[in-house]
Amino acid sequence: MKLYFKFVLSYIIFGVAALAVIATLSTLLTHRYLIQTQSKTMYDEANLIASNFSSGRTDEDVSLETIEPQIKVIGAHLHSQIWVMDKDGTILADSHGLRRGENVPDFDPTAGGTKHYMNGDFFGAFGEEVISVCAPITGNYRVLGYVVIHLPMSELSENEYQILNIVYITSVIVFLLSLVILIVFDIVVYRPLKNITEGAKQFADGNLKHEIHVQSKDEMGYLSNTMNYMASELDKAEEYQHSFIANISHDFRSPLTSIKGYLEAILDGTIPQDRQEQYLKRVIGETERLTKLTSSMLTLNTIDSKGLLNRTTFDINRMIKDTAQSFEGQCLEKNITFDLTFEQESQMVYADFGKIQQVIYNLVDNAIKFSNRDSSIYLSTEQTGEKIYTSVKDTGAGIPKKDIKKVFDRFYKSDTSRGKDKKGTGLGLSIVKGIILSHGENIDVISTEGVGTEFVFSLPNADELEEE
Repeated sequence: MKLYFKFVLSYIIFGVAALAVIATLSTLLTHRYLIQTQSKTMYDEANLIASNFSSGRTDEDVSLETIEPQIKVIGAHLHSQIWVMDKDGTILADSHGLRRGENVPDFDPTAGGTKHYMNGDFFGAFGEEVISVCAPITGNYRVLGYVVIHLPMSELSENEYQILNIVYITSVIVFLLSLVILIVFDIVVYRPLKNITEGAKQFADGNLKHEIHVQSKDEMGYLSNTMNYMASELDKAEEYQHSFIANISHDFRSPLTSIKGYLEAILDGTIPQDRQEQYLKRVIGETERLTKLTSSMLTLNTIDSKGLLNRTTFDINRMIKDTAQSFEGQCLEKNITFDLTFEQESQMVYADFGKIQQVIYNLVDNAIKFSNRDSSIYLSTEQTGEKIYTSVKDTGAGIPKKDIKKVFDRFYKSDTSRGKDKKGTGLGLSIVKGIILSHGENIDVISTEGVGTEFVFSLPNADELEEE
């Protein structure tokens, strides 16, 4: 059963139950209220009548001619029957003029107990249920008789029905008006939830391009936006996965094809004996390229799995000098020089020595790769507050403006890169960014096409940490 119909059914059941409870309680309370109110009015009237014949009079002084006209008028006003009775239960006067002279043999004025009224057939005197009140007529400190007023329950029930009809009609109207809640529920909850459910189904079926349209600013809107964002990120991840597989397949296929071709040429004698050593060196070079690619992928996997950092305190300036010296051979080939500028002779940082060494190595290697012959590469460190900023800057080809945001993407290689150096894996800068981010730091790139590129990353200043 759908949620909407469950809600409607629950609402109807609740409404019917509420109406039943209202009807039951209102009937009981109205019935009790009318009996108490009407009996109180009758009792006050009976006492008033009795008092007219009680003050200083004897039973011989009671005149039926005086009593009957009065009780007849009062009885008509109260829609009730009024009797004047003696102590033995004989009816001396009747407002209806029908029961005069009759005797109620079991009459007992104290039968009502603590209540000022009694209900029933009044000791068998009526064939229907009545409410009766009894007030004594006294004289000379003696009870001479009683004024008894009877009201049929049918009269009371008629008043009760009129009041209850108002209650019932009002309750039904309120219930019908409250159906607006269903409309609000449909617009505010059900329709957005239906859209979200449909969106979840589309996402589960693999349609990550589907967009959930919920414009509200409440929790439904927040859930919709969150699911749209999730689908967008999953779609990007899927596209990245396809791109990743395509790129890695390309980067593995090229050297494998070369290796296969060289070895087949050697085996079938296409390559003469005196040149086989040259081609075997090329095969070794391609295997080294595969080894480097595999190593880079393993490094990325370690970073992605958030491996623990082995942080120590070391001199970043010394590391830069040592790394620069390791590129001496490559620099001699292109006549490239290093320009080292350090704000202080020693700059102590707190980081993972091996990983930061790889960062500097990759950045310097990248700078040499894109630098022109007879140029310089600028390496510098600078302290700003609690951070040490390291810069690696070249004066080479630079990066096109449209590609700057992509340089840290895995397997990204610009056309310039592929033209100058097809041996790159496209993972170096992605590894660099991953390492820096794993330290909780940032790396930025500034580049102008045809002018050069600068990478700047931050590390925590070990001296500042010790002072804290």
